[in-house]
Amino acid sequence: MAAETQWTLLSNHAHVLVCLAEDSHMRVKDVARRVGITERAVQRIIRDLESARFLSRLKAGRRNHYRIHADQPLRHPLENAHTVGELIEAVSGYSLS
Repeated sequence: MAAETQWTLLSNHAHVLVCLAEDSHMRVKDVARRVGITERAVQRIIRDLESARFLSRLKAGRRNHYRIHADQPLRHPLENAHTVGELIEAVSGYSLS
């Protein structure tokens, strides 16, 4: 039974996106705690997501605000007929429209 909890169906990249969709001002520290990874891993994932144009980071004082680009297609050929927004809505029920 313990082996069943060692992996999840979605990647940490998807988990970070869902967190930021729910709260676009969430701190890296809070995302890391919620996803269960290090702050450094969250920072790397955010850079990856920015590079893929899935999100943009904007400074709001000392904090960051993240804007998710819901219309971006998913990257893998099996899922690229769907968008980031569709994934987030399917997983969290949160609509970005």
